[in-house]
Formats: sequence, C-alpha cells, structure tokens
Amino acid sequence: MTTPKKEITIAFDYELIELTLEKIMPIRIVSKAIQDSTKFQQILSSIKEVGIIEPLVVKPEGKANKIYILLDGHLRLAALKVLGYKSTICLISTDDESYTYNKYINRIAPIQQHKMILRAVERGVPEEKIAKALNLKIQSIAKRRNLLKGICPEAAEMLKDKIIAFSVFAALRKMKPVRQIESITIMEKIGDYTTAQARALLVYTPKEQLCKPDKPKTITGLSLERITQMESEMKSLHREFLLNEKKYKTDVFNHTLAIGYLRKLLQNNRIVKYLDQHHSSILSEFQRMLQESQTNQ
Repeated sequence: MTTPKKEITIAFDYELIELTLEKIMPIRIVSKAIQDSTKFQQILSSIKEVGIIEPLVVKPEGKANKIYILLDGHLRLAALKVLGYKSTICLISTDDESYTYNKYINRIAPIQQHKMILRAVERGVPEEKIAKALNLKIQSIAKRRNLLKGICPEAAEMLKDKIIAFSVFAALRKMKPVRQIESITIMEKIGDYTTAQARALLVYTPKEQLCKPDKPKTITGLSLERITQMESEMKSLHREFLLNEKKYKTDVFNHTLAIGYLRKLLQNNRIVKYLDQHHSSILSEFQRMLQESQTNQ
C-alpha cells in the first residue's frame, strides 16, 4: 500500500496589495530604544531615500479583511509611520506563523521582484539607491529590471508565482513564444523548473522554434556532439513522456469509474451484509480502497 503524499500548502498569496497603515496591527512594540538604534535609523534612511521595496507580510484577521495582523516588518512599519506614510504594499500570508516567512526569506518570485523594482524605478528612484537598499550589486538590479525582456506575456503569466533561477529565463529567451509556453507546460507537468531542465528543453528545441535559428546551439561544458546526442535522447524521452501521460490519464479514468462503482455498491446495505457474512475479506479490501481514495482526494 502506497503512503499518501503529504499536501504542500502555499504560505503566501502571489499578488501584492496596498493597505492603509491604520489597517495593519503589529504584534510587537517598537520601543523608543529600538527606534534610536543604528539598525532602525538605517531602515528609516533607506525608506526615506527609495521608499518601501520589500513588502510587509500580513494576515487578514476575520472574514471582513478590515484588520491585518503584521507577521513580519515591524521596524519597517514603525519607520513608515515616523515618515508620515499613510499606506504601503503588503504580501498576504496564508500561514499565521511568522517563522514561515523568515524560513523562506527568498519567497518572492523573480517576476515579483521585477515588478517591485520597476515600481521603484517608475517613482524616479535611481538604481544605485535601490541596490544599496536591497544590499545588491547594481548589475543584479539591472538583471531583475530586464527580467521579462524576450519573454512573452503568456509565459510570464505562467511563471509569475514560481521561485526559479534567473538562468531559466535566459534559456527561455532563446525560444520563440510558442516554444516558451510549451517548455513551461512541460516543466509544470513534471514539476521541474530547474536550470538543467530549461537547458535540456532548449537543446531539444527545433531550430525553427529558436529566436536565432542560424546560431549554433552552445551550452557551457557541452560539445556540439554531446548536444546532438542530447537532442536525440530528449526526443525519445518526450515521446515516452507523452505515451505515459496518455496511459496515466486512462488509468486514472478507469480507477475513478471503479471507485464510483464500489461506492455505490457499498451504499446498498443488503450487499454489504452479504459480503460481511460470506466474503468478509473482500468487503474489507473494498472498504480500504474507498478509504484510500478519500484520503488522496
């Protein structure tokens, strides 16, 4: 019997929202001593120079969403109040434990980082100041600002919530829009958004689906002979994947029909009574199968 896979829950909504400060309820007090500290003064200075770049993390309190509990960003909130801000951007958490945010500090997807930096640039903030505020090199800011250049809107939408390496975007830029969408769909189906997977899909991409079809495919550390071999292997794997996917869908469909039939069968008390008296082991197996199907839903 296979053990049901543990469901993975997402700890954050992916869209940033703007909230008035009066709606945000802190769970810690930022004392006068803390406000006089060097760290707080640095945060104060950074926000004064470039505005709020990293969003506060909040969780709605109640169904009306009139109040939001602050999970992370108490110093930033205090600084915003000192500077006279009336509202700020926030990331909505679906997990009320603040350690989740701290554990996954790089939780903002690259496309979200791109949007945040663009927003700051549009406000007239120099990239040098953004880099200083985020403790990043100026080249890193430029990389994030230009992240979606060469990426079609549909592909960007598919990746908006994915925490993936910047090198994945580099591989996708070499493909035409239709191939970008196709490649992301494959990555989604197999649950692999790694750089290695993106590069493998690039190797497998037919020349006519490349942005520069006449340019030889080059991948660091791989010879032209090895790339050609990988193309052949990827074609074979892709065909096998499609066959397995078709078979899997058929198996799932048949399994669903069988479970539905068993469920209807065991709703009949006379049948259950008969099985219990004459075929108890079969009844136990049917009940186990139904229980497993409910657990895996």
